[in-house]
This record gives sequence, structure tokens and C-alpha cells, in this order.
Amino acid sequence: MLLCQKFFFLIALIVVAVISFASSQAAAQPPQAGEYSPAKYDVVDERDRDAPMRDGVKLKIDIFRPKAEGRFPAILQQTPYNKNGQVARGKKFATHGYVVVNVDSRGRFESGGEWDPFTPKHKTDGYDLVQWIAKQPWCSGKVGTYGLSYMGWTQWWTASQTPPALKAIVPEVAPPDHFYNCPYQNGIFVCWMMDWAGSMSARLPHRAGPGPYGGFGANREKAYSNLPYIDFDKTRNFKPNSWWRKWIEQNTAEGEYWQAISYQTPESYAKIKVPSLAISGWFDADFPGTPMNYLAMKKHGGSPEARRPRMVVGPWYHIINTNRVAAGIDFGEQAIIDWDGYILRWFDYHLKGIDNGVLNDPPVHVFVMGRNKWRAAEDWPLPQTQFTKYYLHSGGKANASSGDGSLSTQLPGKEPSDKYTYDPKDPTPSAAFTSGHIDGPVDISKSAARGDVLVYDTPVLTEDVELVGPITAQLFAATSCRDTDWMIRLADIYPDGRALFLGEGIMRARHRDPKNHGEFNPYKLSKIEPNQPYEYTIDFYRPTGNVFARGHRIRIEISSSYYPYFLRNPNSGEDNIGLAKSFRTAKQTVFHDAQRPSHVLLPVIPVGK
Repeated sequence: MLLCQKFFFLIALIVVAVISFASSQAAAQPPQAGEYSPAKYDVVDERDRDAPMRDGVKLKIDIFRPKAEGRFPAILQQTPYNKNGQVARGKKFATHGYVVVNVDSRGRFESGGEWDPFTPKHKTDGYDLVQWIAKQPWCSGKVGTYGLSYMGWTQWWTASQTPPALKAIVPEVAPPDHFYNCPYQNGIFVCWMMDWAGSMSARLPHRAGPGPYGGFGANREKAYSNLPYIDFDKTRNFKPNSWWRKWIEQNTAEGEYWQAISYQTPESYAKIKVPSLAISGWFDADFPGTPMNYLAMKKHGGSPEARRPRMVVGPWYHIINTNRVAAGIDFGEQAIIDWDGYILRWFDYHLKGIDNGVLNDPPVHVFVMGRNKWRAAEDWPLPQTQFTKYYLHSGGKANASSGDGSLSTQLPGKEPSDKYTYDPKDPTPSAAFTSGHIDGPVDISKSAARGDVLVYDTPVLTEDVELVGPITAQLFAATSCRDTDWMIRLADIYPDGRALFLGEGIMRARHRDPKNHGEFNPYKLSKIEPNQPYEYTIDFYRPTGNVFARGHRIRIEISSSYYPYFLRNPNSGEDNIGLAKSFRTAKQTVFHDAQRPSHVLLPVIPVGK
């Protein structure tokens, strides 16, 4: 009897071990395309047809459909970047049994109407397009949407109008609303949106010369040092338009212009009744939209299906899933996935009714850099996350990487504050980037050698530390000016001294009001007094998924500029810095003592979890 009991106990242990191993292996798998509709159709190619909108404007569309009898589900993509650039992907999906409809946005290229990137007419255009497509003789009546970047915005705008024929969406690197990311990030204008505005200032692409964004990025540092900022349309030779000056004049989320296109409210999310599959990269300039929409749809989505969103985050920048190497770091074979195959599997289920098990997949897939493997999870943040406070410490001389700043989980006691001078005429330089987007984990050690950067490092790690998830900083600080900016960066310090950028959080001081800090509520204006300490809660808009290896260090940097990635604050104190005509130097103070324990809240994944 005893022998039998031992035998069955041993069998049970083996079963548990096998199940545990299988679960850990599944958790390490990338999002799997699996089986999806085969590419078996020739394609009918129809160009430059008209689609009528409710106000009489006609949008130009291209249609790619299977060369076969019958009706097929359709996939819509609205783009301001020329539908002719979307032909290859459209034809690819058509071979798999979908009608793909590519549309030039209102006022762009051959489409009618006036172009404005944020006119609310983009919302109604999306509704009208979905319903028009559903009624065509080649359509089954079911429509999905997909597309990158701005085309991600058009999908959320469309879905918030609840067109009955819309059944599923795939927003790729979609930004959130306009004061969480672009053109404003917590009150600070991102410079690459200046370049974008110039190149997009007319019906056709406007080129000021060769290079990214038609040359508007050329001489960026010099060009964007001129004041006032509102005159960039003149100094940078924009084409005349009705919207640029609204961007600058209405510098809070409460502006009528921004309110008209806003979609990130509980009420708007509740109108979205379709499931969403979103994707982004750790270095995507528009990263905030993906997790924000994921969490909001779980909480506020307008149907059970909508409240089961999906999210994928890889080791990429804005151009996702194209290269396994970024900034010289090779992320391995798993860095590239069959993303279009996954989209097809998603649409096969939602538009064709094929029971392919896609709903059984974990809703969250994130790539962990350093380990170079995926994690699959049931939620975001990952359920096993242990949010841990890492406090700033120093003897009052944390300036530059050669200073005495340190970072640890130990609460500060009686410690002197750190001080630095922010001169907007000599701002802290930002890391290299292309077309406005961080290229990946670039080495930012050069800027950390400056005296206008406070640097806090952990001791050399004696074991690996895995951080995956959102990051929040709580900063106690004062400035000698009526307004200033605070910028906090996370870096992985290698034994050879390289400081590889991973993420950052930023905030304009007057947008700090903690009473207004919350879900779907961009920071409202809250004026500050010079030399008065204030508490700032700063959500990193670029979180991370990274293993800090044994022998490395975790670094936090603080500065008041990161130029020319972000437009510098002139510190002159105007209610609207877009109208400022002079610069002023600021004396900055960061506190880290028992009463004012400045810290970052890091998402630690326990060993073996």
C-alpha cells in the first residue's frame, strides 16, 4: 500500500511538472499566426472610384477584391499618406478572400473636401465609408479596419461612431488623444510633429527639401530655436492651412478644436462595440495609445466582445516588425513575427466566422529585451508584477554621470537637494532619431555627462532584474521660473559604460495639477510659483520590457529639456509658450528627503515568474 501511495505521489509530481513546464513554454511564445485563410484568389484591381460622404464630398478609393463569384468581407484603410502606397498589402489580403478598400483621407490627394488632420469630419467619414462598403454587391456586409499610425487614429474615430457593419479593428501603432502623446505630451510639443505638420500642410505632400518629412527635419535644432513658435508656419515655409495656428493657440485639451476630435473618454469608449487587436513597440513614438486603449476598452467597451481587447508589444520603433536589430542591438529570431498572418487569423474569426481558436490566445503578448523572448499574459500590467519604489539619493552633487547620485529601494532620510541650471539657449541634447522616432535603445551616455542632467544609478546588479510594464515617477521639485519642464529617463548601464535608452516621462510644470491627474483627463493648467516645491506625478509615456543583466546598473536621469526631440520651454512664463518671444534661464531643485521622497515606481517581475 505504501509503495502504491509513493508511486501515485511520484506520478502526480511528474504531471504537475509537465503542466508547469508546458505553461511556462506557452507563456514564452510569441503571438502565433497559426492557420488562416489560404492565398488562393486572383485579384481584381479597381482604382480611383468615388465614395460619397453625407455632406456631398466624394472620397477617392481603390478596391482590391477576389476574382470570384460571391460576396466577401471587407477591410477598410483610410490614409492621408497616399493610398497608392498601400497597394501591395491590400492585394495580399485580397488573395486570402477579403475585399480591401484603401481611401485617401478627406482633402488629401484626389479626395474631395478640405484637409485638416483633426477635423471631426474624419469620424463621420469613417462611419459613412463602412456603411457604404457594406452595401456593395461584392461585400458580405461585414467590415473590418486596419492601418498604421494616423490610420490607427482613423480606426478609433470610426469605431467611436458605432457603424453597424463594423465588426473588428486592428489599430497599429495608434496614438492616443492629442495631449497624451502628439502633438502635445503632457503640455510639451514634440518637434517631429512640427516636421509632420509642415510636410502635411497641403493637399499633396509638401517638400521643403530632401530627407525625413520632406526636409523639414533639416537643421531642426537651429530652426526650432526661433521664437515665437506659432510662426513656424512662416519660418519653416508651411503651405497655408486653417489648422496650424489652432494647434498652438489652443494649448490645452479643453480647446474647442481638440474636443471636437477627442475619443478617449469613457462615453466614447462605451460606443465602441467591436473587438480590437492593437500592436506597438517599446520605442514607438506613439506608444501610449496601445496600452491606454487596451485598458479603457476592458473597462468601458460597449459590448462583451469589445471588453476583450488584445495587445502586442515588440522590440520595435514606429515602423514595427521590420528588423530584429535596433540601435545595434540584435533582439534575436523571435523579434520578427508573422503579423499579417495574425491579422488574417483575427479577421477570419470576426469577419468570416471561422472558429480558429484565436479567442483562446492570451490577450497580451510583450517582448522582453535582454532575454529576447516573448511573455504571454492574461492582462496588462502583467499580473505577477511587483511595483517597487526606487528612491533618489545623493550628497547634493548628482550632476552628471560623474556625480554622487544613487538609486535604491531604501527610503531617504536627511539628504541635501540636487540643483542644476536649465538654459533653454543650451538645452540638453536628445538621442539620435530618424523621422522623429527614437531608433531603439540608443546610447545616451554623452548627454549624461552634462551638468544640467541629474543622474541616479543603482549599484552594480548582482543578479538579473526584469522590468516589464508601466513606470511612474513621483518628483518633488522647484524652479526659479513661473514655468518649466521636467523630463525623466530610464537607461540600462552596461559594464563598458554605455547607457542604453529605454523610456521616459515628461511634464510641463503648469500641467501638474494632481486634482486633474486621472483616467482620460490630461493635465489642466495649474500655475506654479517660483522657488516653491511641488509634487509631480509623471507617468512614463514609454514604459519598458527589459532584463537588466547581472553586472549592469539601472539609471534614472532628470533634466528640463531633451532637444530637439521635445520643443524646449523658454521659461518666460507666458500662459501660452507658443507666443513667447524670449528665453529665461531656470534654477532647478530636486528634493529627496524623508518628507519629499522623490522616486520611480518600477514594474519588477519576480525571478521565475
